Amino acid sequence: MKNAFSFLLAFVTALSVTAQPASKKAASSAKPAPLARPKLVVGIVVDQMRYDYFYRYYDKYGAGGFRRLLADGFNCRNNHYHYALTVTGPGHAAVYTGSMPAINGIVGNEWYDPFARKGVYCAEDSTARTVGSENPAAGKMSPRNLLTSTVTDQLRIATNFRNKTISVAIKDRGSILPAGHTANGAYWFDSKTGNWITSTFYMKELPQWVKDLNAKKLPTEYTRRGWNTLLPIAEYTESTPDDQPYEARPAGATKPTFPYELAGLAGNAFGTVTGTPWGNTMTKDMAMAAVRGENLGKGDFTDFLAISFSTPDQIGHGFGPNSVEQEDIYLRLDQEFADLLTFLDGWVGKGNYTVFLSADHGVMDIPGFWKQHNLPAGLIDARQLTATVRKAVSDAFGTADLILASENYQVYLNPQMLKEKKVSVEQVRDVIREAILPLPGVADVISLRNLGTAGLNDYLLPLYKNAYNAKRSGDIQIVTQPGWFAGGATGTTHGSPYNYDTHVPFLLYGWGVKPGETLRRTTVADIAPTISALLHILPPSGSVGQPVEEALKK
Repeated sequence: MKNAFSFLLAFVTALSVTAQPASKKAASSAKPAPLARPKLVVGIVVDQMRYDYFYRYYDKYGAGGFRRLLADGFNCRNNHYHYALTVTGPGHAAVYTGSMPAINGIVGNEWYDPFARKGVYCAEDSTARTVGSENPAAGKMSPRNLLTSTVTDQLRIATNFRNKTISVAIKDRGSILPAGHTANGAYWFDSKTGNWITSTFYMKELPQWVKDLNAKKLPTEYTRRGWNTLLPIAEYTESTPDDQPYEARPAGATKPTFPYELAGLAGNAFGTVTGTPWGNTMTKDMAMAAVRGENLGKGDFTDFLAISFSTPDQIGHGFGPNSVEQEDIYLRLDQEFADLLTFLDGWVGKGNYTVFLSADHGVMDIPGFWKQHNLPAGLIDARQLTATVRKAVSDAFGTADLILASENYQVYLNPQMLKEKKVSVEQVRDVIREAILPLPGVADVISLRNLGTAGLNDYLLPLYKNAYNAKRSGDIQIVTQPGWFAGGATGTTHGSPYNYDTHVPFLLYGWGVKPGETLRRTTVADIAPTISALLHILPPSGSVGQPVEEALKK
């Protein structure tokens, strides 16, 4: 009886399996849906964009550019650089590696190599050759000096190199460092010829779409148009009146006032136009041509477009954050962003792409402007500083040849000579500190070889630690006071650990992004891991940041 019951149960079970509805069978054998990802990621870095520029000109921005990103995106309102020495090369490297100079090796735009005994440019590569121009020096570039992977590299690896990464900037380093080591192409502007170029690190010949864009000779047309204000000049109420004595004069201009005629210089025919809003237009032109030419966002895998708008840095250095020129370029950049977003809406579809926006550093107001308003700022006399350092070392140790080089407010010492004279880095530091600490604008002098003994406060010390790379940084660091730097009577710069240089945007928009904002402190190192989390890929090899969890949809 038991056996008969078992047989009957088995028969009924088998019958129920074979007799299940056809629709249920089909559902069980259906192919699972692929992992959802955006069609395209667009990373935007604006060279020298301080965070406050979002709101300083907010009332004059249109609906389709910065306002659209702010209204529908996620805004990290308290985002900062996590290291000292805030300049272009390290900034672009940090955004895309999620790392810091101490790890990724990009300690400055330039540094001194104490082993090879020569200066190094962050994107230089003597083995590369120019592609797209007869200017041999312009193309000796690659990412070989970058010691870690980038988020763009990690996406290429994750797709088994079946996606595309393209990077565009007027500055070579602004294109090369974001592109990483595995990009399909990185392009920058040769101001001598007016062409977009690349190097043999990436390819042997320019793609036809780049040749076609170069053939249009757009820089020539933009140069012919000159630069005048977008609005009547009386409406630039967020800026000081035009023609300030502390503003630099562009090439060919008799004074720093609108309108500007854009005359080319001998041997650098298109250098002037890159320092006007037309430089941003040319960058947008190239970025959109890249999307079309490479068919970005149309394949089976997420593509990546990296864009760096280099021009604001040129204008900011010359005219400063309070100038009519600065206001004009951001009003026009807002329009360029609106054009780019509208183009992407039509190309990949609204909601099918993700954008992030940041900057490689901020900038200090021109000290002359601060002095007009009784604010603490000033200029360090670089020649006096150098002479004082060398004399102090020579007097104390019998020779100034203990010093090999100086870069990034750092002093590189000769290790062999230190051994011969039985002198320590700390002893040289003490001599230099005693000599230059009385100088205006010098806050301290510290030994980078022994940061544990540095007398810096708890805020500044980690920033200098994060900037220090044992193979590429100097031995002694000069720390400036807030608002002070070594420079001339006109213009301004960046490169400090202070708020005006560290506080930059981090804005996310589009696919996978939950609109909102946070005031908790985030860092530039958080950008790459946030994008990695969005794409479900491994963060870059040297990443130290954390994903901004509240910005991402679950």
